[in-house]
Amino acid sequence: MKASAEFFESTADARVESVPLAHLSVELGHFYSYDLRKDEEFFVEHFRRIGVWYATARSAYEAVNPKGRPRISTCVLIDDYFGKLDPPAVLVPKLLAAANKAGLEIDYLARESGCADTAPAAPDPVDPSEDSRPGLSPAELVVARLVDDPPPNTTGARPPVRQTGWLCNGQRSPATETHEAMKRPTQWRPPAENAAVNHSIFADIELWRDDPGGRLWSCAMLAAVWQLLRLGVLRDNGRQVVRPERLPAELPDDWRALPLVLQVNDRAAPFQSYRTMTICAPLFLPVENAVRTILQQVAVDPAVAGQINQRAGDEGLALPFEVVDRIEYLFVDTGPVRGADPR
Repeated sequence: MKASAEFFESTADARVESVPLAHLSVELGHFYSYDLRKDEEFFVEHFRRIGVWYATARSAYEAVNPKGRPRISTCVLIDDYFGKLDPPAVLVPKLLAAANKAGLEIDYLARESGCADTAPAAPDPVDPSEDSRPGLSPAELVVARLVDDPPPNTTGARPPVRQTGWLCNGQRSPATETHEAMKRPTQWRPPAENAAVNHSIFADIELWRDDPGGRLWSCAMLAAVWQLLRLGVLRDNGRQVVRPERLPAELPDDWRALPLVLQVNDRAAPFQSYRTMTICAPLFLPVENAVRTILQQVAVDPAVAGQINQRAGDEGLALPFEVVDRIEYLFVDTGPVRGADPR
């Protein structure tokens, strides 16, 4: 099959590894473990409903692309983190066949657990022998780049997110209970959003929970990591975090034996992209609102941001300054009613 083209900036800062970039990454599905137990027809119906919206998105980008046909890739995210799945040898062919029957082509398939787990670093494509770095967790890399956003006129005395595992976009309500004798409880005050427009929309988001068995990341946190990976802005000391690997001749029985991102279409445009679009059902709206809140407090490496902005400019593209504004959504009916999220 014809190999996919890779687009690199040869003059990029040597300290920041450049990654191939598409114009748009379209997510065709984020399947929870209970979805993945459904038969093939469930997925055929899902992809058929998605197809019309994918075609619309593609047409819109073809109309505005200043230099010919846009590079657009598709992806699917598999929840192998919160539930037990059938082995890859069963699920991967089922998903690919269902998309094909619906007239769509999946380019990349990703494991949600790969956004959380410590895994070997992506090898150096020029000289893999030089790569002796220990494994890393993409979620931990994002936590290291979180910047606290204290409310105006406060001292920032509340515990930082790295200690609590909770992130919010404003001022929480004070606790009103007291257990000290002769002391009145604190008067209740409503929470307040930092950047409220007329009225507050306050969000308080659990990023992780430390259980006896280890750290359990939240769906919102892993989805935020997923968006940053798709946008190509996450680095580990200047090196890219994920490099898609081709579909092996024989799929393993264990999902965690697969790479974080599996390329299932040899003709695919790059996995990372200047912008992302996620097509999903309205039930994902609360999680995606949390994702956006998290990303508003992630400090992207200025060298990485500058490199991507320069490359976009060389292609005649103008990117929003804030990374979160490079993410688009279509909340649509994607098919049969799904079960309740077990999380």
